Parts: sequence; structure tokens; C-alpha cells
Amino acid sequence: MKGFRVTLPSDLEIARAAELRPLTEIAAAAGLDPEAIIPYGHHVAKVPTAAVTEEAARERAKYVVVTAVTPTPLGEGKTTTAVGLAQGLQKIGTRATLALRQPSMGPTFGIKGGAAGGGYSQVVPMEDLNLHLTGDFHAVTAAHNLLAAMIDNHLHHGNELGIDPRAISWPRVLDVNDRSLRNVVIGLGARGDGVTRQSSFDITSASEVMVILSLASDLTDLRERLGRIVIGYTYDGKPVTAEDLKAAGSMAVILRQAIDPNLLQTTENTPVLIHAGPFGNIATGNSSVVADRIGIHMGEVLLTEAGFGADMGAERFFNVKCRASGLAPDAAVLVVTVRALKTHSGRFSVVPGKPLPEEMLAENVEDVRAGAANLVKHIDIVRSFGVAPVVAINVFPTDHDSELAEIEAIAREAGAEVARSTHVADGGAGAVELARALMTALKTFEVDFAPLYRDDEPLETKIEKIATSVYGADGVDFAPAARRELAKFTELGYGDLPIVMAKTHLSLSADPKLLGAPTGWRLPVRQVRLAAGAGYIYAICGDMRTMPGLSSHPAAERIDLDSEGNIVGLS
Repeated sequence: MKGFRVTLPSDLEIARAAELRPLTEIAAAAGLDPEAIIPYGHHVAKVPTAAVTEEAARERAKYVVVTAVTPTPLGEGKTTTAVGLAQGLQKIGTRATLALRQPSMGPTFGIKGGAAGGGYSQVVPMEDLNLHLTGDFHAVTAAHNLLAAMIDNHLHHGNELGIDPRAISWPRVLDVNDRSLRNVVIGLGARGDGVTRQSSFDITSASEVMVILSLASDLTDLRERLGRIVIGYTYDGKPVTAEDLKAAGSMAVILRQAIDPNLLQTTENTPVLIHAGPFGNIATGNSSVVADRIGIHMGEVLLTEAGFGADMGAERFFNVKCRASGLAPDAAVLVVTVRALKTHSGRFSVVPGKPLPEEMLAENVEDVRAGAANLVKHIDIVRSFGVAPVVAINVFPTDHDSELAEIEAIAREAGAEVARSTHVADGGAGAVELARALMTALKTFEVDFAPLYRDDEPLETKIEKIATSVYGADGVDFAPAARRELAKFTELGYGDLPIVMAKTHLSLSADPKLLGAPTGWRLPVRQVRLAAGAGYIYAICGDMRTMPGLSSHPAAERIDLDSEGNIVGLS
């Protein structure tokens, strides 16, 4: 493609070369009181939640979620596209704000080596963003593990509440990929070392506390949600909460600063609110409600990202997050790549850490066409919620014009605006056409947003609607245990909660091997769990790993300090 540079400096080199503006200027330009933000160093700041009410009188921005087609194991550059689009909107004179999840250090030291953008479309400072930032993840880890400690302390001191140790569902968490901690035995040793029982570890982003942080509207709501966490059940089947254990107050104290979003900027000085990082498989996979409620008044367009494809993060954005925030979206940007559609043709295998097959890189429009059903299905998902679909083609140097043109034709035939984007190589200038396509959709599409189901519908009906209307399943097969759990949750008064479906992100179905837009299948629901503090029920459809493992050569092997104390190896 014209102007598409193949050889780029490393992401870290680009990030360090960026000319950053003082955050007081970034805040002032976005309508925030520069005196109110709380600096964390020179280029990171906290935005107090009070800004939600202070900004409420200002005009509301267009609200746009950035999602994707069903990704390959490599990901399709959704976050990078969101950053580039925000910069592209600035280039065409539209004031934009971006809201993103905070990267987890587990994947940073695992496979990714860094997150939140790439090339000339990044959030900076890169080192701060990927490593600790303002300590929000550590606060979540500490609050979560404090509750775990108080559970075991309660058992040790006589178990006054009558908690059944076999019915405790609250694990411990750590922001490190460590498969050896997935299943553990705690309390070994002498009698004074605690009650011996089986437990587990999740990664911090999979903690219900992280989801609560992302869905809470303010500190008061956060405190109330923490109190509603169900950690397990008594011997007679009654739920036991963090409030029952008198742990919620201390947890809220730990999180009192973490509730405030973090203000950063892109390599082109577009304002970015980074906040929370809930898991994309078993949780909402969206950035925070607080960040969105502040950002919705900071410009003309607020871009917010949802994890994985439109069947996963965007569905939860529409059905769960928008319920919590009270905000109605206007459009959804669907990121697609040539390699994703070629993968969905079923003719190629993409493996992390290995180069793409040579045959996959060869020009072949038919391979793109063979996988196009996945893109069309995701466009249909977006339209089914009454918001405007916009297809963003994330262009790679190995793509061919004929293949890109085919994707454009498919998207237009499906009724979506579409544009190519070279933001990684060209920054905001490479996303100008995408920005214009989005603005066209926002001006011409008649938005009629509505969630998929009502609060008062039965839990089974909600699950069935997601399976059939969003995924394209013929129906749902509930395991007997899942039906019993649904009946129990309804009896306990949780029947009006929304649903999160925990399934693979590599297929519209629950089987990662079913590519494209599979038909003639049924969704298996083997287990159902309660996240009472976060405020949803999640249905488990397959084997979900909530504590990742490290690869044979993780990114941690190459991340280091040079002789001058500078970080090297982030990418």
C-alpha cells in the first residue's frame, strides 16, 4: 500500500521518542480541571471520580465500542486500532477520548511483552503503562487476598458462620502467569497454621474484585458491591458474603484510590483513560464504567474497547456494562484482518510464536471469501443491538490490495461502513479514512439501542437468547448441575441478574475448532456460577483457564535493564 512502511523502530523506541505534553494541558484541552487531577510522576495522573458529576452538565459525546471479528491466537490489533482511530479522529478535527483496560503484567511477561498499542499508535509512557502504573492491579490483588485470608481465619477460629469448606468458591489471585498454582492445598503444617483444605489461584484480572472495580459507579457503589460478594455457602446451603465476614470495609479502603481512572496520552497526545482490567473469558472484558462516564463528556467521541470478538466483549458491553453505566452506545467498530478471514476459511493454522504459513501470505482472494462468513456474522451481531457497525481493516505489510478490496466489498454488502487503516506504521494519518467512515456512520445510522433480554426473564432464557441470537447455536444443552445451580440462584433472589458466557474466544461456538460462522450445533453449559458483587451470573461452556501458564520462552526472558537502568525488551 502506498506510504506503508514495512520496517519500523521497536515499539519501545517509538514510545520513548514521542513528544509528550504535560498532563495538565491534556486535561484542560479535554475539559477537565487541571488542578483536580492527581499526578503520578510526570506523565501519569489520577482523575478523581468526582469528575463524573462535575462533567455531567457538558454535552455528551458519541459513544463507540471497539470490538473485532473472532480473532486468531495472535489477536487482530484491536487495541492498536482503537488508539489509531482516536488519533485519526483528532486528525480530522474531531475531539476524541479513548478508554482502555489496564494491561495485566501476567501476559506482559508471558506472551505479549507489552500491550496498549503498537508502532505509532500507542499509549505512553509505555514502561509505566505495562509495569505497575499507579498500583491499581496490586490494590485489587491485596483486596482480593485479604478476603481470602479472612475466610481461612474465620475457619481457624471456630467457623461461627458454619461455612462449608468444600463449598468455598473464593480463590487467591496473583498478577503472574503461574500454572503450578491453579490447584493448591493450603493450611499444611501444625494446627496453628490454619485449616487444611484444597484451594486455587487465579490471575488478578480474573478476580471478581477487578470486575467490581470496572462496573462500580463510585466509591459508595464499590463498597456495596464488595459487601455482596458470595464466597461460598454454609452447611445448610445459605450464601456467605464478604459483609458477613466483615471484610468488605477493609477491602474498600484498599481500593479507595484504585477507583479513580488513570489519565495518559497517545503518541500523538490524544487523552486516554486507563482503568481496570477484567478478564475477557469469564468476566466482562471491558474498561471501567467510571472511565466511560468521565470520558463521555471530554470530547465529541468516546472510544471504549471490549475484549475479543463482538460475540464476547461487545455482547457483554451491550448487555452488562451498559446496564451498569446507563450509557447507550452509538456505534461499534469491528476490527478485521486478512489473516483472520483466511484463518476462518479453515485452510490454515495460526500458532503463537511461529511465522504465518507461506501459503497464507500468498495472494488469494478466495481464501478471504471463504472465511468472510465470520465477518458478516459479527456485523449482524452489532446491528442486532441497534448500533451502527463500522469495519476497520487493520492492514499488514503482507496484505494484497485485491484481498483488502474483497473485505471492503463484503462489509459494504452486509450494510457496514468500512475503511482500511495503517495506523501502526502511520499513526493517526493512517486512520483518517477510518475516522471519516465512523463519522459517516454516526451521522447516517438510525441508532435504536436495546439489550438482548429483559432483567425479569428467566436465567435459562437469557442464556438461550445469547446462544441462538448472538452465537448462532440451534439451542442450549444444560448439564443437570447447571440446571440445579440456575434454580438455586433464582430461589436465592439472583434471577434478575444479567449473564456472562464463559467460552472460548477463538470461535463463535464453544469449540475453538469450529471456525467461520458455524451452524447446526448446540451450546453446552456444564456449570453456572454466581458473581453477586459484580452483579451477574456466568455460564461456563467449556474448559476455562483463569490462571495462564508461561510458554517455553516467555517474554520475561528478554525483558531487562541496560547499563543505564533503562528498561529493554518490552514490545
